[in-house]
Formats: sequence, structure tokens, C-alpha cells
Amino acid sequence: MSYHYLLDLALILLSTKLLGIATGRFQMPRVVGALLAGLILGPAVLNILTETEFLSRLSELGVIVILFTAGMGTDLRELRNAGKAGFLVALCGVLVPMLMGAGFGWMAGRLGWLPDNTLLENIFLGTVLTATSVSITVETLKELGHLDTSVGSTILAAALIDDVLGLVALTVVASMAGNGSGLALVLLKITLFFVFAIAAACGGIWLFRRMIAHAHQKNLRRYPVFAFVLCLLLAYCAEEFFGVADIIGAFTAGLVVACTPKADYIRSKFEPLSYLLLTPVFFSGIGIKVELPQMNGSLIAFSLLLLAVAILSKVIGCGLGARLCGFDGAECVQVGAGMACRGEVALIVANRGLSMGVLSQAMMTPIVITVVGCAVLTPILLKLCFSGQARKPAVSSSLADRYRKAEQLELMSDEMLGKKPQ
Repeated sequence: MSYHYLLDLALILLSTKLLGIATGRFQMPRVVGALLAGLILGPAVLNILTETEFLSRLSELGVIVILFTAGMGTDLRELRNAGKAGFLVALCGVLVPMLMGAGFGWMAGRLGWLPDNTLLENIFLGTVLTATSVSITVETLKELGHLDTSVGSTILAAALIDDVLGLVALTVVASMAGNGSGLALVLLKITLFFVFAIAAACGGIWLFRRMIAHAHQKNLRRYPVFAFVLCLLLAYCAEEFFGVADIIGAFTAGLVVACTPKADYIRSKFEPLSYLLLTPVFFSGIGIKVELPQMNGSLIAFSLLLLAVAILSKVIGCGLGARLCGFDGAECVQVGAGMACRGEVALIVANRGLSMGVLSQAMMTPIVITVVGCAVLTPILLKLCFSGQARKPAVSSSLADRYRKAEQLELMSDEMLGKKPQ
């Protein structure tokens, strides 16, 4: 038995931490540092690390926990109360990038940049572009003093709905790719899964409430264990019986836990597991899969144009949704720029497509470039959009308050880990 995997893990954790600190100083998320760590240590640069079966399985568990945590952090009441503006911005911000991304993939195939791409690969590329990462946007808006404005509140509401709509799109596309079934059968399976998920949600919430009612305060440690069991069971059932991605089952389990009184406590217990091990392994693993020697002139041009399409599609789509809600031209551009950042969900969708054989290995490099490029360009675009504008009164600050609460929870978790806030 080889113990080389221990050295691999040590290198991954050390490099992701150091590069995460470095990228944090430039107001970029830790995920960018983890990606760079995988790129530098992987075949693209130093070729110290390569993808192994152990790292692949650990990465899969990592993405399940990431989506489970995201589900626990989703407030269903906020989704219901997000209103017309948030829903229209999110809906247009999903449909337009999907159409533009798929159309761009088709055009690249016709031009010979991606000669072997298929219709399903083009649709999957569009699905990757639907995702939004709002963390960088929130930090920038806080710095500019516009987080509690009508534009800031709309961006926060749309980001909540955007994640759900993006995962629904992933469910449909991934199910179609799984076994080549017709669309009607795919939709039937998805419907049956959601019926099963609702039944599991009702049963899970009832069970948690019963446990809480009859448990003493000292027995709180049992809740995270039962929550993780629910996560793994729903992930397994989604993949095995309904042909739905396992991460959708994990996200559904997170929504179930979010409806229980101990949701914040359970989520705080998963933060160390995610922060210390699973998240660094998953995102660095994506960087390890990138092979820059395969880059040629056509692929470089494709990468740069994909970055442009990723930003423009969100500006156009979300701006259109904002316009339908009565925002003026400048505010529409601000909303679109705020939704342009990509992050974890985009990489999760891309990694899912790669594991299913829908996305080619060569496609991962342009997608990683797009995610990093959006993370760098979004704060710049926002500062340009808000330059010279006075702060406007907020329509509602509840979503901003919710973000601050989540931020405080993360800081508490960091303190428990002995980590100083950056």
C-alpha cells in the first residue's frame, strides 16, 4: 500500500492556504487561490501532482458537502419574498447566458476552434455560464457604500434565486446527458425526484423536530451526524434511482436542514470539514485537470471570447430583467455587472460535465480562465459603473442583514479554527 496520497494532501492544503491568503489581499475569493494551486502543482506547470482515484473520490465528496452547505445557507422565506425584481433578474440572468453560451459554442465549432463539439456540449457550456458568485460583488458594494441600495438588494435577491435556477438547468441537462433518454422521460424522472425530495423533506423536518423536542442541550452533537446521513442518502438516491446529479440531492438535503431550528448550529459544524479538507481538494483538483500544453492559438482566442461572452451575457440578461422592473439604464448596467462574477457553482457544473464525458478535457482550461477573469474584472466593472454616483436609499436591507449574519457565522468558525480573518 502506497502512502503517497498523504504527501499529495499536504501539498494541496499548504499551497491552497498560501495562495488563498495571497489572492485575498487582492480582494479575490479563496477559490481563485485554490485553482492557482492546482494549476501550478499540476501538469499545467510543475507536474508535481496528478489526478488519482483517491483525489477524485475526495473531490466528489467535497462538492457534495459544498452544495449541502449552500442548501443550508439558503433561506426559503427570502426566496419567496425576493419579489418580482429578484426573480426577473435571475430568470433573465439564467436564460440569456445559457442561450449565448450555447450559441457561442456552436459558432466555435463552425469556425473550427472546437471541431468535435456536440450540441449537448454547447448546451452544457451555456449551463456553466448561468452561475453567479455574489461574494465578490457584495464586498465591492460594501466598499462603495451601495450594498443597502435598491441595486444592491436586487443583486442579493437575484443571486439567491439564480443558484436555484442554475441547479434546475443542470438537472435537466445532466439527465439528458446521462442515458440519452427523451426529454419527456427526463422531465418525468426529475418530477419524480422532486416528489421524492418533498416527501423526504417532510419526513426529515418532522424527525429533526422530534429529536430536538426530546433531546437535552448536551446532545447537540448528534444533529450534524444525522444531517450528513440525510445528505448522503439523498445524493445517492438522486444519482442511483432518478438519474439526477448527486449534488442536487445534497442541495435538497441542505434545504431540508435549513428549515429546522438547529440549521445554523449544524452548518457551523460543517464549516471546519469543508474549510480544512474538502473545499481545497475539490478546487485544486479542477486546476490539476487543466493541461496548458494543449492550448493553441484557436483555444486561446476561444478562452478570451468566452470570458467576454460570460460577462456580456450577464450584463445583457440581468440588465434586461432589471429594465422590466423599472430600473433606469445606469442601474440596469450596475445590476448586470454585479451578477457577472462566476465562482464555485460554475466550476461544479463544469466538473460535472467533464466527469460525464459531455465536456472535453480541453474545455476546462477556457472555463477556468473565465472564472478567474470574471473574479478579477467584476470589482473593476462595478467601480466604473458606480463612479461619481451618490448613494441611494435602500428598498429593503433584510438580504444585506442576512449576508452579514452569514459573514459573522464564518468569522466565528474561523475563530474556532484558530484562523485570523483576512
